[in-house]
Amino acid sequence: MNRSRYAIEPFRINVPDRTLSDMRERLLNTRFPHDYNNDDWEYGFNTDYLRTLIDYWVHKHDWRRHEAEMNRLAHFRTTIEDLPIHFIHVKGKGPNPRPLLLHHGWPWTFWDLKKVIGPLSDPAAYGGKPEDAFDVVLISLPGHGFSSPIKVPNINFWRTADIEVTLMSEVLGYQKFFTAGGDWGALIVAQLGHKYADRVLGVYTHLPIQLSHYLSDHPDVPPGIAYSNGLPEASVYGKGEESWAGTNRDFFEKESGYGYIHLTKPQTLGVALNDSPAGLFAWIIEKRRTWADVKGDIESVFDKDHLCNTATIYWATETIATSARFYKEVLHNPWKPSHRRFPVVEAPTFCCVHPKDVLLMPKAWAEKYHNLKAWKVMPSGGHFAPYELPEEFVANIRGFFGTLR
Repeated sequence: MNRSRYAIEPFRINVPDRTLSDMRERLLNTRFPHDYNNDDWEYGFNTDYLRTLIDYWVHKHDWRRHEAEMNRLAHFRTTIEDLPIHFIHVKGKGPNPRPLLLHHGWPWTFWDLKKVIGPLSDPAAYGGKPEDAFDVVLISLPGHGFSSPIKVPNINFWRTADIEVTLMSEVLGYQKFFTAGGDWGALIVAQLGHKYADRVLGVYTHLPIQLSHYLSDHPDVPPGIAYSNGLPEASVYGKGEESWAGTNRDFFEKESGYGYIHLTKPQTLGVALNDSPAGLFAWIIEKRRTWADVKGDIESVFDKDHLCNTATIYWATETIATSARFYKEVLHNPWKPSHRRFPVVEAPTFCCVHPKDVLLMPKAWAEKYHNLKAWKVMPSGGHFAPYELPEEFVANIRGFFGTLR
């Protein structure tokens, strides 16, 4: 395939003034719901706190300042299979940088990895060794943020893996690369390590998860691992993991409602959230409180500006509906194994577990599912590891991928 068929254009974030003005006008006219008996957020986003954040968003948040900070990175856009793909490509500063493909998830944006791009691409500037430098590639997932507008159906996590291989090899010229991710990124890196093990030098996942996760059938269950309701049975969990099956059960009982809507009627939800920035804010930011290790205080990890930046990106790009459809497309275009061998993920893998994440899989499963070279249970952290614990994230990647160079 001729690389010249893919045009790469430098990209600069520049949200139109009229988009920001319209957003602020809508925020000022928000009709907040009556809320009571909800100090513990048991019913969803606490309205008093939402009022505080909306007031900040309207009167104190300076999008242009943050936009300028984002634009200090090297942004690009290309088109692959009729899909607009936004990506960041930062060349490493060191004697032999190796390519590293990073991922965000939902309801993330590329900006949730802002703390790790510099240390990974220019380690010497952050107290590291130049030989640990990577060429960092970070895409906005199709239909998320600036990888829009998307009009192609059936694009989901495993199709994204195919698109990324084209991006890395045909567009950027990297025939082999490392990769890391959580949330949707965890499924994508697992698929890369499954289907493209000959191209993937190493996988770092901070949400070990099975590729058939959203499906009713699980052809990728490792031999000897007992399953119940689509997950390993409690008996599979080992020492120190005794509470993990309960954590998984709590997530499905209390926190997975958003997923059922995304998997069934995402476009209907999109009508409401694409029309109300306050509604969009509540829908995506509530997950920061329940999925991250914040101990009930969102701003102990995510400051108001970061929350507003996240919501502004989704609002300005009008991608709340297409990002939700990313789930529905898993059922429309279900994953099928590329091979029936075990381990399923044949590329060398580091599975890192954060105790406050949404799903916790046992080591006994990971040892059979992955070509597992490293396993680590962190003392803290949740679903947004590159933002919550950036130094630990960088150290794990440097250490593991350094053994595979």
